[in-house]
Amino acid sequence: MNGVAETAYRGRFAPSPTGPLHFGSLVAAVGSYLDARAANGVWLLRMEDVDAPRAAPGAAQSILHTLARFGFVWDGEVAYQSRRTARYRAAFERLRLTGAVFPCACSRREVADSTLGADARWSTPRYPGTCRDGLPEGRAPRAWRMRVEPGLICFEDALQGRYCQDLAAEVGDFVVLRADGYFAYQLAVVVDDAEQGITHIVRGADLIASTPRQLCLQQRLGLPQPAYLHLPAAVDASGEKLSKQTRARAIDAMRPQTALTAALEFLGQQPPADLMETDLDNLWRWAIAHWQRDLLPRRRVAPAPTDY
Repeated sequence: MNGVAETAYRGRFAPSPTGPLHFGSLVAAVGSYLDARAANGVWLLRMEDVDAPRAAPGAAQSILHTLARFGFVWDGEVAYQSRRTARYRAAFERLRLTGAVFPCACSRREVADSTLGADARWSTPRYPGTCRDGLPEGRAPRAWRMRVEPGLICFEDALQGRYCQDLAAEVGDFVVLRADGYFAYQLAVVVDDAEQGITHIVRGADLIASTPRQLCLQQRLGLPQPAYLHLPAAVDASGEKLSKQTRARAIDAMRPQTALTAALEFLGQQPPADLMETDLDNLWRWAIAHWQRDLLPRRRVAPAPTDY
């Protein structure tokens, strides 16, 4: 048994095209792909390029090429957040008309000078509520923030267990429309997941602390809540999450069988040694047939293999 219900499963992989895929990205792609395919489900691909200033030229096409070379097969057309601004605007207006959001004049520096949130590893500064009851005299609005109330927001993660966060105490009112005019990831992702009918989200545990913000938005917008499974995030020898900023090695030129086997082993799946020398189709068939959630490491982080 793989532990996944044989139902109408719709999963997705949603990389940000800020650079080439690295081992941490591959782990998330493999985990989400296998969880969907083992359930006879749909696996969609979305480019999370809502943050246009951070998108690297050519990165989206490079990611698609790498995924195809590694044997991933996605369903339907690739979705691009940069082409969906009207949907985010419509959701934002629904929030604005109900008073769920408010304008804020604070700069990042001003917020950063406030008390930090409780999540020590990947924390963001807690917003102190400066503009919650109105803009300070003489200040113009920069961004718009979601109004949050005290109290725990909890969900049951399929791997990490019960996760709770008091948004008011740990994060504060969070940005949904940025000062530069771009909609925030938190708003874009819940709109996209709902419109694409996503039922299961499998991604890295570095994103688990942002999930309560997404649940908050889902509740305010009346959107369905998917099931979540947060895989261990791959970290380097110093404990930093693999990323472009930490100079994680790109996988685009690696031998797919070797990198995929490493990702499977990272996820607790143990393919036979001879599969590393076989063709990709055989490796994927084995991986789908033998996918077991029960073997996934119940950790927030895990060290990446030395070569990655």
